Amino acid sequence: MPTTPDAVRQRAAAADNRRRRQARPASRQWRRRGLMTAYIVFVLLPIYWLLNMSFQSNTEILGGLTLWPENFTLEHYAKIFTEPSWYMGYVNSITYVLMNMLISIAVALPAAYAFSRYQFIGDKHLFFWLLTNLMAPPAVFLLPYFQLYYTVGLFDTHIAVALAHCLFNIPLAVWILEGFMSGVPKEIDETAFIDGYSFPKFFVKIFIPMISSGIGVTLFFLFMFSWVELLLASTLTSTGAQPIASVMTQTKGASGIDWGTLAAAGTLTILPGIVVVYFVRNHIAKGFALGRT
Repeated sequence: MPTTPDAVRQRAAAADNRRRRQARPASRQWRRRGLMTAYIVFVLLPIYWLLNMSFQSNTEILGGLTLWPENFTLEHYAKIFTEPSWYMGYVNSITYVLMNMLISIAVALPAAYAFSRYQFIGDKHLFFWLLTNLMAPPAVFLLPYFQLYYTVGLFDTHIAVALAHCLFNIPLAVWILEGFMSGVPKEIDETAFIDGYSFPKFFVKIFIPMISSGIGVTLFFLFMFSWVELLLASTLTSTGAQPIASVMTQTKGASGIDWGTLAAAGTLTILPGIVVVYFVRNHIAKGFALGRT
């Protein structure tokens, strides 16, 4: 190996370049990890703070800023699980959300199949009209729904809220499912009919399993809208079917707002969403990659 000054300088420069090339990807990786960590902390901080407040007394919450409960208490959760006005709010919300999901998916599946497989007069106009329902705020339909349900005796019932949410959830479900169904070749339908399958048997045993990811994505969005929607749910109910979101707005008493109970109720409100995401997580991942969403 040459030992002249020029050769030594060249080898040193080459070694320095190799070290820089090796260090550059490592620095980028650490930068990405740092940004990801900062993002996760930013997203999870409000949830942690909500959980932290749910284990504190109201005096401690209003007394100052603490990163963890100094006097750990479960009194707020005990209040929610023992008082009917609180735990029935969760029961009512889950009841009408499940009813809405079943009604919406049962109506949207055949409707989306028709839009994806057949052409008829006004099909595009009808499809666009369905989507326009998503553009209107729920407050527009509040008074007609209230007067209609009060007249026919559906006011303060679970089915009233479930049917009201169908006005927005069915168009959303049709729009998502139509994108998935259009990606399934029509030759599969024809082959199944040639093999002797009736339409109901083909639709249930062959077609629906092929779009299971789309159904999972659709159910996720149906749940999200019905679970967080407050205006229609609180206006169309009073006591018998009052949702938890409406109950949470009534925590103010003579002594002020019960912050601890409100935080505990908010923590419990997040749990159903976590459960739904857990069961449909694989479908959601495939759905965002393959479907219209």
